[in-house]
Amino acid sequence: MDYKNTLNLPQTDFPMRGNLPQREPEMLRHWQETGLEEQIRQAGTGKPRFVLHDGPPYANGHTHIGHALNKILKDIILKSRRMQGFDVPYVPGWDCHGLPIELMVDKQLGSKKRDLSVVDIRRACRAYAREWVQIQADEFRRLGVLGQWDQPYLTMHDSYEAATARELARFAERGGLYKGKKPVHWCSSCVTALAEAEVEYADHRSPSIFVAFPYVDELPAELNALAGRDLAFVIWTTTPWTIPANLAVCLNPELDYVAVEMADDHRLLVFAEGLYQTVLQQLGRSGQVRASFKGTLFEKRRCRHPFYDRDSLIILGDHVTLDAGTGCVHTAPGHGQDDYTVGLQYGLDIYNPVDDYGRYRDEVELFGGMKLEQANEAVCTKLSEVGALLQQSAISHSYPHCWRCKKPVIFRATAQWFISMEKNDLRQQALQQIDQVRWIPTWGRERIHGMIEKRPDWCVSRQRNWGVPITVFYCDKCGEALCDGPLMHRIADLFENGGSDQWYEKSVAELLPADTRCGACGHDAFRKETDILDVWFDSGVSHAAVLEQRAELGSPADLYLEGSDQHRGWFHSSLLAAVGTRGVAPYKAVLTHGFVVDGQGRKMSKSQGNVVAPEVVIKKYGAEVLRLWVAAQDYQDDIRISEEILQRLSDAYRRIRNTARYILGNLHDFDPARDSMADSDLVELDRWALAQLEQLVERVERAYNDYQFHVLYHAVHNFCSVELSAIYLDILKDRLYTAPPASRERRSAQTAMYRILDALTRLIAPVLSFTADEIWRELPGERETSVHLANLPRFDNRLHDAALEETYERLWAVRSEVARQLERARDRKLIGNSLEACVKLAATGATAELLQRYAAELPTLLIVSQTELVDQLEAGEAAQQVAGLRIAVERAAGEKCERCWNYSTAIGSDSNHPTLCPRCVAALRAGAGA
Repeated sequence: MDYKNTLNLPQTDFPMRGNLPQREPEMLRHWQETGLEEQIRQAGTGKPRFVLHDGPPYANGHTHIGHALNKILKDIILKSRRMQGFDVPYVPGWDCHGLPIELMVDKQLGSKKRDLSVVDIRRACRAYAREWVQIQADEFRRLGVLGQWDQPYLTMHDSYEAATARELARFAERGGLYKGKKPVHWCSSCVTALAEAEVEYADHRSPSIFVAFPYVDELPAELNALAGRDLAFVIWTTTPWTIPANLAVCLNPELDYVAVEMADDHRLLVFAEGLYQTVLQQLGRSGQVRASFKGTLFEKRRCRHPFYDRDSLIILGDHVTLDAGTGCVHTAPGHGQDDYTVGLQYGLDIYNPVDDYGRYRDEVELFGGMKLEQANEAVCTKLSEVGALLQQSAISHSYPHCWRCKKPVIFRATAQWFISMEKNDLRQQALQQIDQVRWIPTWGRERIHGMIEKRPDWCVSRQRNWGVPITVFYCDKCGEALCDGPLMHRIADLFENGGSDQWYEKSVAELLPADTRCGACGHDAFRKETDILDVWFDSGVSHAAVLEQRAELGSPADLYLEGSDQHRGWFHSSLLAAVGTRGVAPYKAVLTHGFVVDGQGRKMSKSQGNVVAPEVVIKKYGAEVLRLWVAAQDYQDDIRISEEILQRLSDAYRRIRNTARYILGNLHDFDPARDSMADSDLVELDRWALAQLEQLVERVERAYNDYQFHVLYHAVHNFCSVELSAIYLDILKDRLYTAPPASRERRSAQTAMYRILDALTRLIAPVLSFTADEIWRELPGERETSVHLANLPRFDNRLHDAALEETYERLWAVRSEVARQLERARDRKLIGNSLEACVKLAATGATAELLQRYAAELPTLLIVSQTELVDQLEAGEAAQQVAGLRIAVERAAGEKCERCWNYSTAIGSDSNHPTLCPRCVAALRAGAGA
């Protein structure tokens, strides 16, 4: 007889066979055909709401691995919150305005751009952005991210542009919007001002020069001893091109200064006493101090510019330190924030001799028309000619670069629109609101607090075409700005139908009421502002344009989640935009993740060839492995990715999937409604397994609540590979395969496995979304049509049995010791399969009592054919971790049963089944076989 047919073997035609790159698109189509996203929305009706507000990526290229990390993290949180009983709408968004898109369109248009109007260019930008929105939406959906992809928010939507203009009007109404000339980061290549968030810092090699500014005023009476001597104040700078803009030399009022007689120079050189030795060393000279004095002694006295016929005023400022330089700071109010601030205090002109394209203006003496790239060398040459250049070298240092073109930027004073950080106490209110927000990780609070505390006024104007216009007019006669809140609201209302292109399409007469007059001179003719708004203002007002406008959302959001660079980007601008008009932060919590780096921790770049593209990973492994990669990382630090890491995660995924496949295969004849057993009727080992499940549920529940997904990954992976595969399911095979189908032993095992897989599937659904839904559809019994409509299991303390778990911990310790001895027996060729073994055990004390109590179950728990408990075992090996235990392995007595493969001395005791053991004969009689 073929006894294999009498075993309860798992079905072999179970469809869940991996092949993720092909099966995932099929599941996406199924979700779309069944309207899963709409079902989820409807299921949330009436439940408490959780709003995660999506930070808008740029619509200008294929998604990269950082995008995948960000969107998958959001999706894990959203799905877990849905399954915890919340209504969780997800409205994805895109940033559609700004320089990156306009530059790409400029490139596409080429020479045609010269013949196009501003509106034509804007339409081309809008079409370009719309195309990439669709491409990126498809790429995000391929990751398994669920959301309202057919109804996203776009910053170029009419309603969004209207909201943006309306928020600007609110700042104008409150007096926080003003136009001023002050230094801002300026990109001469992109020809526009840049916000702090649009500046990246990278190493740059710059000239390092020490320059002598000759003193030309009367000496203070306290220094009469120096009468008749030439005195010069020494400055240090790494931007020689700013020397033509110098208007002052700044000292610290609290520092002591020295006049040093140089061994090879007739002048007395002045610098801070605290830097005396350092400066001499850098100059490569020696000298002696001839006088010492406070910086205040020279306030408002005069030096002479090194090569121009004008004075450089000596002024005082607290920003002067001993960190570097000389303690005498070259001050060009048109080219530095500190210079600008202190210059205002002393009434200095905000002088900027550089044009929009990074050239000296034509009227600049000696250097007119020269590009700044050549200016450094030319200025140094001139300084040397006049004897003012004391030393020149080169230095590598961190320097601001444009985020788009990657070229160095300059500080340059231009007329720009600003939002005041002091008006209406915006800075202090923002700092107060920071303390009302939960920052994850906690260091985020300190980071953004420091940025807000020190930041200058917010420059919100840009000199480009593609964006929301600054809805301000200028008087044609006197140039006065018409920055009027009610008028700006009128324009914003106009944008609601037709968008902001109307600013360029309509005439001033069509935009302004007929009776509009200049408040300064009474004139009635105006021209429109040509600057547009900073894109960070665009995205920063999304709380008003999206959260407050979409009925399914709400403000403030429960969570903002983006990369850690957004402390100076979207988190920053959103905070200022909301606090400036509403007095509250737009978010209750902010979670940040690190950046993706390669396996060696290096930044990804095409030049290094270490870029990992999401589509490449998906084509090889499937999106599910990419999702598992996100969950497996401690994303609060930089996240590594490499082929080795992905392969390791692919193996881990396979273990989880194969665990599910095995359990499903053993549930082919199990009906939960008909066959489930009560907890009190379960076999003890099955109750232990369910107790382990409850521990897993508790850990995973906490991990979801704390956003600690790597804890979840390790807990689930260990549960599948250790508690289930290596212990429980390994022991269970004999019972599942050989016990009668409807027996207590088998139904108990199936009940436990069913409950384990049901809970496990729901626990992993937010992470392994495709796999979980596939398992869900194969699980027996009535249930929701998708796992994403089900709830997460809740920890049930009633199933926690501390005594049972402690007992089995001790049994597994014995099992581990036996496994070690079985392996040694295999090495000696004594046995092959563990069922060929008979294990003899001798123990003392509590261990002996434990083994006696479980004597009947020991062969099953140890997966051997026979066990013997003896008092003495001189020939056995002493256990390493279990005190008082000795173990000996022998070949099992008797013959091998053809059905269960266990060895028995009673094989053939039933003449009808001469090759079977009594247990298998009994199973057959109970109807286990055909």
